[in-house]
Amino acid sequence: MKILYNDKTDLLYIRFDEKKQEVINKRIDSEIVLDIGEDEKVIGIEIMDASQNVNLRKLFPVKYALTSKAV
Repeated sequence: MKILYNDKTDLLYIRFDEKKQEVINKRIDSEIVLDIGEDEKVIGIEIMDASQNVNLRKLFPVKYALTSKAV
């Protein structure tokens, strides 16, 4: 997974799958676009005006935990 934030454009992009593939952009909101890849899976989320929609201070630095439960 990769999380990118551009403070000049205030754009946050979260990429779940690093595999190079063609994607279809599906706008679900005026400020949120999903990248849909192979097998109709969401492989990325683009959030425009991110500082207005996401608490960036809590997002960075990214913290994560691994669980043994299958998702």
